[in-house]
Amino acid sequence: MIYSTLYSIFAVLLILLNPSNAQLVSTFYSNTCPNVSSIVRNVVQQALQNDSRIGASLIRLHFHDCFVNGCDASVLLDQGGNITLSEKNAVPNNNSARGFNVVDNIKTSVENSCPSVVSCADILALAAEASVYLAGGPSWNVLLGRRDGLIANQSGANTSIPAPTESFANLTAKFTAVGLNTSDLVALSGAHTFGRAQCRFFNQRLFNFSNTGKPDATLNSTYLATLQQNCPQNGNGNTINNLDPSSPNNFDNNYFKNLLNNRGLLQTDQELFSTNGAATISIVNIFANNQTAFFEAFVQSIIKMGNIGPLVGNRGEIRSDCKKVNGS
Repeated sequence: MIYSTLYSIFAVLLILLNPSNAQLVSTFYSNTCPNVSSIVRNVVQQALQNDSRIGASLIRLHFHDCFVNGCDASVLLDQGGNITLSEKNAVPNNNSARGFNVVDNIKTSVENSCPSVVSCADILALAAEASVYLAGGPSWNVLLGRRDGLIANQSGANTSIPAPTESFANLTAKFTAVGLNTSDLVALSGAHTFGRAQCRFFNQRLFNFSNTGKPDATLNSTYLATLQQNCPQNGNGNTINNLDPSSPNNFDNNYFKNLLNNRGLLQTDQELFSTNGAATISIVNIFANNQTAFFEAFVQSIIKMGNIGPLVGNRGEIRSDCKKVNGS
């Protein structure tokens, strides 16, 4: 009993001395901002009325945030003041990441109810959950208690965020680097069940894949013809295409069914099923045949992703404006 008590005291001291070990909890704002989840969901729902893509864009911001310096809302910081190089201008985000105005609208609504309480990092996590749920996907208790970072890391964004043209080996390595495994890779890739992608992110598959002079052999021929029409050679690279042509605005398991039929839009999508001997193949098959299994795995993996390197305790700050560090 004495040893148990001493161990408990020691564990508490470790958390106090090293607050990064403190766990996020779903009840973090239960006393200080009890309606924060509904406030976030209402703003996202309003945004969806004018922009069917916004849910996918918001979950992508959460993803791109957590892969760089952990989930600290560094992706939201504009260039200026002490932020000399914004992550918004990194290659994976420049003229691609979107939804910043909706995050600002959420922050304004939250501040009106609970000033200086809820972090922008937590807003991104809550907006991701709301986006999935409002598109017909699962709901979950979002773990909260993150604080906002004081710096941006543009070089980290350029190197850590998986590119749509990554090899399978590089893709898995980037997930492993942030503590995510093969199951997490497949489950989180399932977020491509809604949203859009610009031609420039996959047109290398359509005409001269890997300098072969031919299209990517893993592309369904009918789907290839459609994509070549939408994204002609030397055409407008910014033209958008549905990531999931069968149900582009719904969060479901059709993304995985598409992979079975060689209809993955991005190289990194199709690689999950078409890479010989890959451990991801069996997982894709499971999710394609069992939407409940996908939903359960997705919830587990996005919660795990949301736990990457959060700032807690007295580290970081609660930004009053998500675009800039306080006092700048």
